[in-house]
Parts: sequence; structure tokens; C-alpha cells
Amino acid sequence: MKNHVRGLLQEIACLDVPVDALGDRDDLYAAGLSSLGSVRLMMAIEETFAIEIPAALITHDLFQSIDSLARVIAHLVPEESLAPRT
Repeated sequence: MKNHVRGLLQEIACLDVPVDALGDRDDLYAAGLSSLGSVRLMMAIEETFAIEIPAALITHDLFQSIDSLARVIAHLVPEESLAPRT
């Protein structure tokens, strides 16, 4: 799951540092994630995994780290469909 998140960050987020230099718990906002980047990332996650992130989960904490994103995605995506859509 974390590899999928990293791939989406690489494509969408326009961070100030290379995604492969980030640890799973590193602060994505400190790495340059903007509010626009957060929205783009959320839309890419929803499209890639065919899910809708509930409004109650769309918080600053959701986009805090690769860990936090992967945890929420894993909670929302049924285990049998963990492979992202292309």
C-alpha cells in the first residue's frame, strides 16, 4: 500500500523533496505538500482505488505522512481488491 501512495505522491503532489527520500512517517507538509496537492492526491487515491474518502476523514492528519494515508486507504479498500485500478 505504501508503495502505491509513494507512486501517487510522485505523480501528483509536486513535493520539494524526492518522494524516495521520504520516510513513511515524515511530515508531507514539511516536504512541500500544499492544500492543492492534498486535493489532487485525494482525487487520485479515490480514482485509483475506486473509493470515496468520507468527509469526516479528510483532515490535516490524513495527509500528514505516507503511513497515515496508507492506513486510511487500507481501511477503506476491501482486502480482495488491494490492487489499484489502472
